[in-house]
Amino acid sequence: QVQLVESGGGLVQAGGSLRLSCAASGITFRLYAMGWYRQAPGKQRELVATISSGRTTNYADSVKGRFTISRDNVKNTVYLQMNSLKPEDTAVYYCNAKYSTAGLDYWGQGTQVTVSS
Repeated sequence: QVQLVESGGGLVQAGGSLRLSCAASGITFRLYAMGWYRQAPGKQRELVATISSGRTTNYADSVKGRFTISRDNVKNTVYLQMNSLKPEDTAVYYCNAKYSTAGLDYWGQGTQVTVSS
Protein backbone atom coordinates (compact mmCIF):
# COMPACT_ATOMS: atom_id res chain seq x y z
CA GLN A 1 0.00 0.00 0.00
CA VAL A 2 1.42 3.34 -1.08
CA GLN A 3 1.34 6.16 1.44
CA LEU A 4 2.55 9.72 1.18
CA VAL A 5 2.22 11.50 4.51
CA GLU A 6 2.79 15.25 4.62
CA SER A 7 3.63 17.18 7.76
CA GLY A 8 4.94 20.56 8.79
CA GLY A 9 2.13 22.82 7.72
CA GLY A 10 0.68 25.49 9.95
CA LEU A 11 0.09 29.16 10.52
CA VAL A 12 2.98 31.58 10.08
CA GLN A 13 3.35 35.33 9.71
CA ALA A 14 4.46 36.88 6.45
CA GLY A 15 8.22 36.73 6.14
CA GLY A 16 8.42 33.56 8.20
CA SER A 17 9.53 30.06 7.32
CA LEU A 18 8.14 26.54 7.34
CA ARG A 19 9.55 23.19 6.32
CA LEU A 20 7.20 20.62 4.87
CA SER A 21 8.04 16.92 4.92
CA CYS A 22 6.53 14.06 2.95
CA ALA A 23 7.33 10.54 4.10
CA ALA A 24 6.76 7.87 1.47
CA SER A 25 6.15 4.17 1.96
CA GLY A 26 5.17 1.34 -0.34
CA ILE A 27 7.25 2.62 -3.26
CA THR A 28 10.86 2.33 -4.38
CA PHE A 29 11.40 5.93 -3.45
CA ARG A 30 14.74 6.47 -5.23
CA LEU A 31 13.11 5.73 -8.60
CA TYR A 32 10.39 8.34 -8.26
CA ALA A 33 10.31 11.99 -9.18
CA MET A 34 8.86 13.84 -6.21
CA GLY A 35 6.98 17.07 -6.21
CA TRP A 36 5.06 19.59 -4.18
CA TYR A 37 1.88 21.15 -5.50
CA ARG A 38 -0.55 23.55 -3.88
CA GLN A 39 -4.17 24.53 -4.19
CA ALA A 40 -5.62 27.75 -2.86
CA PRO A 41 -9.37 28.18 -2.31
CA GLY A 42 -11.15 28.66 -5.61
CA LYS A 43 -8.03 27.99 -7.65
CA GLN A 44 -6.61 25.06 -9.56
CA ARG A 45 -3.85 22.93 -8.16
CA GLU A 46 -0.47 24.24 -9.30
CA LEU A 47 3.09 23.00 -9.34
CA VAL A 48 5.38 24.42 -6.66
CA ALA A 49 8.56 22.39 -7.07
CA THR A 50 9.78 19.03 -8.31
CA ILE A 51 12.93 16.97 -7.84
CA SER A 52 13.81 14.12 -10.14
CA SER A 53 15.31 10.79 -9.17
CA GLY A 54 18.61 12.31 -10.29
CA ARG A 55 17.99 15.36 -8.03
CA THR A 56 17.30 17.81 -10.83
CA THR A 57 15.01 20.49 -9.42
CA ASN A 58 12.35 22.68 -10.97
CA TYR A 59 10.43 25.57 -9.37
CA ALA A 60 7.44 27.70 -10.15
CA ASP A 61 8.51 31.26 -10.91
CA SER A 62 6.49 32.49 -7.93
CA VAL A 63 8.64 30.58 -5.44
CA LYS A 64 12.10 30.71 -7.03
CA GLY A 65 14.68 31.99 -4.60
CA ARG A 66 12.36 31.45 -1.61
CA PHE A 67 11.59 27.71 -1.62
CA THR A 68 13.98 24.76 -1.77
CA ILE A 69 13.02 21.17 -2.50
CA SER A 70 15.27 18.31 -1.39
CA ARG A 71 15.08 14.58 -0.91
CA ASP A 72 16.57 11.95 1.39
CA ASN A 73 16.59 8.54 -0.30
CA VAL A 74 17.55 6.83 2.96
CA LYS A 75 14.59 8.25 4.89
CA ASN A 76 12.28 8.06 1.84
CA THR A 77 11.33 11.66 2.48
CA VAL A 78 11.04 14.79 0.38
CA TYR A 79 11.20 18.25 1.92
CA LEU A 80 10.11 21.73 0.98
CA GLN A 81 11.88 24.53 2.81
CA MET A 82 9.78 27.66 2.49
CA ASN A 83 11.32 31.01 3.40
CA SER A 84 10.10 34.59 3.08
CA LEU A 85 6.54 33.36 3.04
CA LYS A 86 3.84 35.61 1.62
CA PRO A 87 0.06 35.61 2.17
CA GLU A 88 -0.34 34.41 -1.41
CA ASP A 89 1.49 31.22 -0.47
CA THR A 90 -1.55 30.23 1.59
CA ALA A 91 -2.86 26.93 0.25
CA VAL A 92 -3.13 23.22 0.86
CA TYR A 93 0.22 21.71 -0.12
CA TYR A 94 0.25 18.23 -1.65
CA CYS A 95 3.10 15.79 -2.08
CA ASN A 96 3.32 13.85 -5.35
CA ALA A 97 5.32 10.79 -6.37
CA LYS A 98 5.63 9.99 -10.03
CA TYR A 99 7.29 7.11 -11.87
CA SER A 100 6.50 7.97 -15.46
CA THR A 101 8.13 4.89 -16.97
CA ALA A 102 5.53 2.70 -15.29
CA GLY A 103 2.69 5.22 -15.40
CA LEU A 104 2.55 5.47 -11.61
CA ASP A 105 1.39 8.64 -9.89
CA TYR A 106 0.49 9.03 -6.21
CA TRP A 107 -0.71 11.90 -4.02
CA GLY A 108 -0.65 12.67 -0.34
CA GLN A 109 -3.61 13.97 1.61
CA GLY A 110 -2.32 17.53 1.83
CA THR A 111 -1.20 19.86 4.59
CA GLN A 112 -2.53 23.37 5.17
CA VAL A 113 -0.18 26.33 5.06
CA THR A 114 -1.60 29.68 6.12
CA VAL A 115 0.44 32.87 5.93
CA SER A 116 -0.98 35.87 7.76
CA SER A 117 -0.21 39.44 6.76
